[in-house]
Amino acid sequence: MQFKETMTVAIDALRANKLRAVLTSIGVIIGSASIVLVVTVALTSKKFVISQIEAVGSNLVWAEMVKTPEKVQPLSHELTLDDMEAVGAQVPGVVTVAGISDMPMNIVVEGQTRTVALIGVTLGYQKIRRLVILRGRFFDQGDMESRSKVCLVTKELAVRLFGVENPVGRNIRMGELSFTVIGVFRERVATYGLAEMQDESVLVPLPLIEYFKGRLVLSSLYAQADSPDRVDALQRQMGQLLRSRHPAEAKYHVQTLTAILSAAKSISLGLTVMLVVVAFIAMLISGIGIMNIMLVTVRERTREIGIRKAIGAPSKEILGQFLIEAFLISGGGAVVGILIGLAVPVAAQQLLPGNLRVPISGLSVILAFLVSSLTGLFFGWLPASQAAKLDPVDSLRYE
Repeated sequence: MQFKETMTVAIDALRANKLRAVLTSIGVIIGSASIVLVVTVALTSKKFVISQIEAVGSNLVWAEMVKTPEKVQPLSHELTLDDMEAVGAQVPGVVTVAGISDMPMNIVVEGQTRTVALIGVTLGYQKIRRLVILRGRFFDQGDMESRSKVCLVTKELAVRLFGVENPVGRNIRMGELSFTVIGVFRERVATYGLAEMQDESVLVPLPLIEYFKGRLVLSSLYAQADSPDRVDALQRQMGQLLRSRHPAEAKYHVQTLTAILSAAKSISLGLTVMLVVVAFIAMLISGIGIMNIMLVTVRERTREIGIRKAIGAPSKEILGQFLIEAFLISGGGAVVGILIGLAVPVAAQQLLPGNLRVPISGLSVILAFLVSSLTGLFFGWLPASQAAKLDPVDSLRYE
């Protein structure tokens, strides 16, 4: 009954000063909403970065020969189709392998000449790089075995060469050879020229690259692991296998997307920490505001406190009353702030790409409520303690 009575008195006191209570809780509302939003933004950005990287090629490992500019590399150092097949057959956990050989090339279409990136690819390239076929088809086994003079072009190149017309079935001349376009494609996620793919690229079956280069070697060798846990082991074993198949002086870069992902996570963590610090500063300011208002309240209600003590209210009940008031201000502000923090991502979902969902962290909601409530109690302790220690005789004299 004593707690119920103390709660009732605290609520009545807040009702008597509604505007003051609301203004005091604004800082808590901002701080708690910030905590929820910061965690939500961090989780969303992390999910987006991971999805973008995986769209380039999930669980991907690739190898390239290290070229020395001051001397010509021996042919025995070059990556070959036999290396690709060895990786697929001898390295555990490999589900798909692919090889490419690229070079700049001038193409001629209806008398117009353009410089493009010519890329010879194997059958596994589409699956590993997750290319999206917009028109036509990708190469099949027959194209590879018969060295069919067929090609695929990027969406950008198709528009620049053929406009709105369907490019499938049209001819492109490269060197002494004429190729038939069998498909139009795009990267699932743009790599902005950081990979072998350019805006204006032409894919051909890998065996045809021998016509242009004079030899059939690979610029890059790709392998896809069956799970993310296998990527590091695949990177290590792939490097060992390539070194064992080539002279000791041959050097290879075997890389993964892990470094990019780690850098993205570090940036995301740094931004999250910075934003959380800002949110806690808002909490600190709101806590100081609560303490200031509570001190003013104690002074204004000195006579009321004296009367309550004179009729037998113990100090701990006075202490409890003012702590409850501080908790109601901070806790109520926390609830409103959390609701705002949850409503903003839900509203923003309509503006995001269709495949990106905003994750809501239950931990951020609990954290925001606990931090806000504890802030109110911490900064409300001094005014509450001061009220509990007031002498009833002096309080009754206070005007």
